[in-house]
Amino acid sequence: MINAAKAGALGLCLSAGMALAHGDVAPQPVNTDALPDVGEEWLIENPYRAEAAGEEVWAAAIRIGDSGYNQNCARCHGLGVVSGGLAPDLRYLEAAEYGDEWYVERFRHGYTQNGITKMPGFGELLGQKAAWAIRTYIETRPDDGALDAHTPRLKEIRDQLAAGEGDAAVLAAELTQIAAEVETASGAPVADSAASRAATLISGDAPDFTAAAEALTIGLSAAH
Repeated sequence: MINAAKAGALGLCLSAGMALAHGDVAPQPVNTDALPDVGEEWLIENPYRAEAAGEEVWAAAIRIGDSGYNQNCARCHGLGVVSGGLAPDLRYLEAAEYGDEWYVERFRHGYTQNGITKMPGFGELLGQKAAWAIRTYIETRPDDGALDAHTPRLKEIRDQLAAGEGDAAVLAAELTQIAAEVETASGAPVADSAASRAATLISGDAPDFTAAAEALTIGLSAAH
């Protein structure tokens, strides 16, 4: 659960510079056709978590939320939800009802202080499905340092994949095992990490070694 200090800091997502940052960027629509409808009345708990919606919907929500976040939120909250200091790090918003309520209130209505809009509301512009997809992506981001213990091996696997070498099934199994050990910052049980993304890309009948190597490169870079 977020403590009072963190909750107060999150309320500052909304510092003065953010109004300017949002002011010159038009919200980008998010295609949520792949997600099930959640009704017109706004929920107070994320409906796209795996335990509620199933693994397939959860994975789709992460993919859609990734795109929606990076088009609409990253300018202030940081690429990959890693804050650069302008706004608080949303990865630490608790992945439970308390965090959901705070998140959806800010997403829908934004935040105004002393008559100044610090954060605009996105509810009417992007809709509820996009809101919860973005939330799902945010809450599955790895904690700081979560990949550190595995970085040397992940670099080896990345180089192997980039060279088009290795057994896809064996490497996917190893990456999946590593992914299971990566902790989220929010307390969500499963992280959307570079290891899990790379494992997915080389699983199945058409393993994509190049894309998997790129996913590891990007993920390891973001982790530092």
